[in-house]
Amino acid sequence: MSRSRTAAFAAVSLSVALAVGGCGSDDQDDGGGDASAAASAPEAELSHKVPMAKVSEMAGAQGMWTTGSHFVKADLKKIVGYPLDGGKPAWTVPLSGEICWSSPEPTEDGLIAVVYENDKKDPSVCTEVGLVDLKQGRLRWHRQALEDGSAAMFDEVTIGGGTVAAGGTSGSAGWTVGGRQLWGPSSDTRCPADGYAGSGDKLIAVRDCGTTDNPRLKVQTVDPRTRAADSTFSLPAGTENVHVVSADPLVLAADDGKAQGGSGVSEFLSVDDSTARGRLLATIPTTGGKYGKYDVDCPATEITDCKQVAVGKEAGALYLGTEKPVKAGSEAKNDVVALDLRTGKRKAHVEGSNVGAMTPIGLDKKGNVLAYQKANTYREEGGAVWRLDARTLKKTPLLRNNGSDYKIETSFEIGDSRALYAAGRLYLGADDVSEPSSTGLPTPLAAVYSTKG
Repeated sequence: MSRSRTAAFAAVSLSVALAVGGCGSDDQDDGGGDASAAASAPEAELSHKVPMAKVSEMAGAQGMWTTGSHFVKADLKKIVGYPLDGGKPAWTVPLSGEICWSSPEPTEDGLIAVVYENDKKDPSVCTEVGLVDLKQGRLRWHRQALEDGSAAMFDEVTIGGGTVAAGGTSGSAGWTVGGRQLWGPSSDTRCPADGYAGSGDKLIAVRDCGTTDNPRLKVQTVDPRTRAADSTFSLPAGTENVHVVSADPLVLAADDGKAQGGSGVSEFLSVDDSTARGRLLATIPTTGGKYGKYDVDCPATEITDCKQVAVGKEAGALYLGTEKPVKAGSEAKNDVVALDLRTGKRKAHVEGSNVGAMTPIGLDKKGNVLAYQKANTYREEGGAVWRLDARTLKKTPLLRNNGSDYKIETSFEIGDSRALYAAGRLYLGADDVSEPSSTGLPTPLAAVYSTKG
């Protein structure tokens, strides 16, 4: 199993789409920790299950996206597009081997990048880089990067500024979205890139100029074609790993080796990368309590795909679910807070639900926060999706799942999984194809919840 998949399988959480939006300027509390407000939301039912492929051992299937007309799920050695409500596949993109990593967000053109194996040559390493068009349902191209005559191995891949950039232990490589190679592993000799993060017209490189025992990490905003550094920010001494939570604005999750609860984050860093020397704006510690202050998860070593966290560009806010309610005596499982990226201080918070913990899963087109409320096994109640007002964080229920399928919904809390809300539907999907559970209950690879009528 590759290093990237080992790290990915170790995480237990729901993923989040990073987007732009706003929030209030005061620390406000909407209140309402009970489930009564959710009762006014349209009731949703399980409309489709993507079956789990039969495997003898865990296999990678990282990736889930939506377009205007399709729900798309990475599967065993393929990527499949379905109608938005589910049903028979509309198209399938076959791959030569198991999926190792995929870019979490499509570009505006509906493109995603994927790293996968090649069963015909070596089924144990991740050497293939491909560009998939989600709108057309086809693999535009796939490439390898040669290092001393052999195909280089990659851990992850991203798209930024029209460049597909892959990174890993063998070095990095980049291509235009047209498939022309821009650089290869042999050009990464001094301060090699551990990986890249991309968003819109920006490409961020993470470089290690130290040693295994003494890492010296730098985060650079680079030219997507030449990789010339436009801005460089040096991480504090003692930082073992760093993850790019958002490329625009630049928000980092640093790990000094003391992160609590397996989150992979000891503090968040907000960085101004508008000048040649990146400037630290704010530091937001995550330590506190047994499991830390916030319910967040970042992969062990990879640069991208931190989960249960969202960033609002216009408001300059970091959105997180708390581990415990902010106010003593609250009946809610947890709260959602907005933290100022310039000061690190809390700008607003909203009390969650007493049914299940609430976590950000993205922002809508108007900048409102979307939050998923987990189902409750003991009460046999389904989960819900809430919209948190961009200014006040007052919550409005958008969808609630009936309790008849709560067991399927809660199965996605075990192992790596992610949640999306789009076009009035909730999508839950696992990041790996796994063996049947010990309970004998069939666990789907993905599930779609749609409102009735």
